[in-house]
Amino acid sequence: MRLLIVSDAWFPQVNGVVRTLDTLRKTLIADGHTVAILAPDQFRTLPCPSYPEIRLALAGAVGRRIAAFQPAAIHIATEGPLGTRARRWCLRHGHPFTTSLHTRFPEYLYARWRVPMRWTYAWMRRFHSAALRTMVATSSLEDDLKARGFPNLVRWSRGVDTTLFRPRDKGFIDAPRPVSLYVGRVAVEKSIEDFLKLDLPGTKVVVGDGPQLPMLRARYPAVRFVGMKQGEELACYYAAADVFVFPSRTDTFGLVLLEALASGVPVAAYPVPGPLDVLGTSGAGVLADDLGAAVRAALAIPAERCRTHAERYAWSTSAQQFVSNLGVRTDETDANSGTGPTCTAPAPARRCRRLVRAEAG
Repeated sequence: MRLLIVSDAWFPQVNGVVRTLDTLRKTLIADGHTVAILAPDQFRTLPCPSYPEIRLALAGAVGRRIAAFQPAAIHIATEGPLGTRARRWCLRHGHPFTTSLHTRFPEYLYARWRVPMRWTYAWMRRFHSAALRTMVATSSLEDDLKARGFPNLVRWSRGVDTTLFRPRDKGFIDAPRPVSLYVGRVAVEKSIEDFLKLDLPGTKVVVGDGPQLPMLRARYPAVRFVGMKQGEELACYYAAADVFVFPSRTDTFGLVLLEALASGVPVAAYPVPGPLDVLGTSGAGVLADDLGAAVRAALAIPAERCRTHAERYAWSTSAQQFVSNLGVRTDETDANSGTGPTCTAPAPARRCRRLVRAEAG
């Protein structure tokens, strides 16, 4: 199958969305699919206001690039400039597409600029309603979006690289114990200061970059801010920690939770969607409204329990689930006939044409 993934989040950004899509791409290619990414690095870009490391594409040739690739399936992963233009092209040409919802933008925009969440959710509902299916990572997110009127929701879970993220020597971090670790964007929507202001024994370590980094580094001089890390170095930081602290209340999943657990490190977090879905009743972490109490209790959890729970999440399973959600039959007859994709959803082209007429009117 020829699959085009459209994403406004891509390298050199390093975040959960980018790592998810990159690992998905590699897994699908290994399974024999042809996968292309349409991303900002192929266009002129402008920095995102208040978040300059995120580049917004000035995407003038999206349609030509889509047509040149001749995809059997199109997946729009983000609601940004590229995603919006790809969606418009699909509607105009009657091409079915799927979307996924990775980020709670309404909560992020409210945290940054106090934009009313009902406005942003209304816009996002309109964006995703045109898709054949919208993929979400957890049951909590699916239930929430259904209650907000989002249609055609299906589940697409995540995976973790249990070869890279594994228990290792904790001597990589030479600091007083226990070591409490945060990995992620250093930004207001992550509620990272909830972690930094806790009165905890040992050492706090923050791995990541973001707009709040200079301010928080000055405000909390005892915290070790080590910047953004990737690959083996990132895996070493995870494994050297004694507890992983996840203060976010807005993440839709939290890939970092799985990476910590795969490294044999227990999780402390708030009892909110994301941590609730990932941890469940595994006992591999502690969820509490008192984050400090959760951290201290999580220190008693054995590494083996964390690792065992993480091993339930395989990227091969995640990729198979993603492909089945596309609604495209990819058997050899279709692949060699030159007739293009066959969608299992009812009358997708007619539905797309109705939608584009409605939006134009």
